[in-house]
Amino acid sequence: MSLLFITASRTIAQYPKSGTYTYKIAFAEANGKSLGATVIVIIKGNKIKIVHNGKPSLTGQKGEIIDQGIIMKHARTGKWIIGHNSKDRYAKVIGGCSEGPSIIDFRYKKFWMC
Repeated sequence: MSLLFITASRTIAQYPKSGTYTYKIAFAEANGKSLGATVIVIIKGNKIKIVHNGKPSLTGQKGEIIDQGIIMKHARTGKWIIGHNSKDRYAKVIGGCSEGPSIIDFRYKKFWMC
């Protein structure tokens, strides 16, 4: 029984502790492929900021904020999202090319965008 508990507890991903990380971009239009693009992810407590790192594989300028908000789990899917208000937890659509909150995958270090 304790083995089952240990295995189950390892599969439940939590968001990382405060710090600065490099994540791949998962492009929804390319079936989640990164195409070599990366971003800087800055986490402070439950706040998150996604910043353009200046790599030419992504449009925009170095230092540009791509998204920022509060780290929360989406109620229906269980995926981590970048919320802008408490209602985002219950958004009908999330991530990809939708108008909903962005998806952030902490396990595979991917930020999803269109």
